[in-house]
Amino acid sequence: LAWSCRGSPDGAQEEGADGEGLADGADRGLDGDPEGVWSPDIEQSFQEALAIYPPCGRRKIILSDEGKMYGRNELIARYIKLRTGKTRTRKQVSSHIQVLARKRVREYQTSIKDQVSKDKALQTVANLSSAQIVSASVMKPQTPFPPPVRNWYSCSFLGSYSTFYSIKPFAQPPYTTLPAPVPAAISYEPLPPPRPAAITAPVWQDRTIASAKLRLLEYSAFLETQRDRETYKHLFVHIGPSNPGYNDPVLESIDVRQIYDKFSEKKGGLKELYEKGPHNAFFLVKFWADLSSDIEEGSGVFYGVSSQYSGTENITISVSTKVCSFGKQVVEKVETEYAHMEGGKYVFRIHRSPMCEYMINFIHKLKHLPEKYMMNSVLENFTILQVVSNRETQETLLCIAFVFEVSTSEHGAQYHVYRLVND
Repeated sequence: LAWSCRGSPDGAQEEGADGEGLADGADRGLDGDPEGVWSPDIEQSFQEALAIYPPCGRRKIILSDEGKMYGRNELIARYIKLRTGKTRTRKQVSSHIQVLARKRVREYQTSIKDQVSKDKALQTVANLSSAQIVSASVMKPQTPFPPPVRNWYSCSFLGSYSTFYSIKPFAQPPYTTLPAPVPAAISYEPLPPPRPAAITAPVWQDRTIASAKLRLLEYSAFLETQRDRETYKHLFVHIGPSNPGYNDPVLESIDVRQIYDKFSEKKGGLKELYEKGPHNAFFLVKFWADLSSDIEEGSGVFYGVSSQYSGTENITISVSTKVCSFGKQVVEKVETEYAHMEGGKYVFRIHRSPMCEYMINFIHKLKHLPEKYMMNSVLENFTILQVVSNRETQETLLCIAFVFEVSTSEHGAQYHVYRLVND
């Protein structure tokens, strides 16, 4: 996500700034659903969206895959539509936020018995917008919230250029009763980084694709050709070198069970590997692949994959790459690489590994589809699982699940990394 400031200070007037009053559209849903305007599924989606999009005043959020700017209420309305198929306008969202804010304040007033504390608390509340009140955990200090819902739609507002975000959920599971997400805290001041003396794990271990024993340094799939003695290279996907600091956010998490059906359940599949562990070696990468190459297909064109890792031990690694279609494995490539000592670390390099025929044909067919949405429809059922293991002991060192969409950005390929958990 990228932010664009439209001159608001902290947005105390925030979501009501464009005249969204309590009575505007609050009585009737556009879809006329029988359960009422805020039926359970809509309310649940509303609460999820509140956790995803924090109050942002008059600022707008730019969606990377569209390049358009949206206010928070508009994004919440879009989210409800995507999750439930039911339409709620941004004015209805604003109305609902204001109603909930008043309810929260009333509940807060009755929960405080001491008059001095009540006056002080209400003075604090008076400086907040409705959106901040609804999103603030301070309103219910005695009620512990359950852990946040982790799903495809979670996102980081502190992401770098490589962490662009799409609000489209990857899959839409049937509705179940989920715990409410943790509301955002009122304070907007970032926590200070931990003191070096308190740090036990390397800075990159929770912020990059890295287990306790192996770290992915770089990964790319590309098309290359020579023309007039010049080499032209196009990157379909690319994870570049990174140098995170302790101020950078740790990776977000996704429940591994949500993606089991997208990968083979055969022996050595994602489910079996995850159950075997270690869990800190499992990651999901969402790629927005760049298929806009103008390199002509034909003789002399090379399709390849390069990857680089660093580790703590002088071992031989085995790299298995499994391509899955509709959850079934269609092809597997296994490569072996030996360690090389560089700068006090053991480095493993797989350089210009030829792409298999299945993948080359798949890319050809994908590029010839006339519309991006058609490409994305195909990619919904296409995944790749890469497993890096110790060749001698078979211990899993890294397991990376790749899922894909087509990039619509003029900046080419992007990606976002998640840690796979089992909560």
